Amino acid sequence: MAPATKPKPKPASANRSPQREKKRLWLMYPPRLITTPVIWQLGHKFDVITNVRQASVTDEIGIVCLELDGDRAVLKEAIKWLERQGVSVEPVEINVIES
Repeated sequence: MAPATKPKPKPASANRSPQREKKRLWLMYPPRLITTPVIWQLGHKFDVITNVRQASVTDEIGIVCLELDGDRAVLKEAIKWLERQGVSVEPVEINVIES
């Protein structure tokens, strides 16, 4: 009897479906939302992976560079939800420092 062999792990790219994508977005919070855990809520309401790439928060405004990873349709719904909450959402035009 031949010894059992472990299946080879699939490369990470093999686990991504064709509709899965990553988006980098600038989120601008108005003063009334600065203390609200909007990104936490987003991650619990939608099947997305959130990754804060950069952030700056003052009493007047919160600016966050957020990377979202998930199904394309879910990302669209998540962005619409952010906008309905009062968060301004813009795509990142240039690369944010990779770390």
